[in-house]
Amino acid sequence: MTSSTTQPYHHGDLPSALLRAAIELLEENGAAELSLRAVARRAGVSTAAPYRHFADRDALLSAVAAVGYRDLAARLAAAHPAPVTPEDLATIAIAYVRFALDRPGLFRVMFADPCDPTSPERVAATEAIHEYVKNVVRQAFPAAEPESMAVAVWALVHGLAFLHLDGKLGSASATEVADRVRAAVYSVLGASSPLTNSAQPQ
Repeated sequence: MTSSTTQPYHHGDLPSALLRAAIELLEENGAAELSLRAVARRAGVSTAAPYRHFADRDALLSAVAAVGYRDLAARLAAAHPAPVTPEDLATIAIAYVRFALDRPGLFRVMFADPCDPTSPERVAATEAIHEYVKNVVRQAFPAAEPESMAVAVWALVHGLAFLHLDGKLGSASATEVADRVRAAVYSVLGASSPLTNSAQPQ
């Protein structure tokens, strides 16, 4: 005899499933359409289930932002694990901007949407990115004051990311974006860009 009772669907790791669902919705529709109810529907659980792990929407966004920071850190480390030259730094800057353009919904939640400032996971992830930038500065500019230089470098690259993301610099191919970011980094560092050198007559 077949039972007509529908069994509830159980996730082995509900918080991770909810975060995956939230990120999928962000990348499809942006943060404006994101809600705990929508995330529950996407994850295939009851509308009450998310509240067992996230008190409200801001708590969910904080957890999503923490995932984004970790993903960004991995992307930057993969771009160059031990930067020491202006070109190394430019490579990391390009990876940062590329992350923003590849994952705009997630990037905006990380930096433009209100999140819970008391979330330990988000605070730890943010501090990890800041420490990463300071370590880059220490290796590439050993004579510079690391905190001030880290803020300056992050401000430059972050500004470029949002200018491209918001279309303020016009539409451009991936190559054009990379060239523009590289030129900006070299300009601020007072170094000569390889692109400029290659254009000089031999």
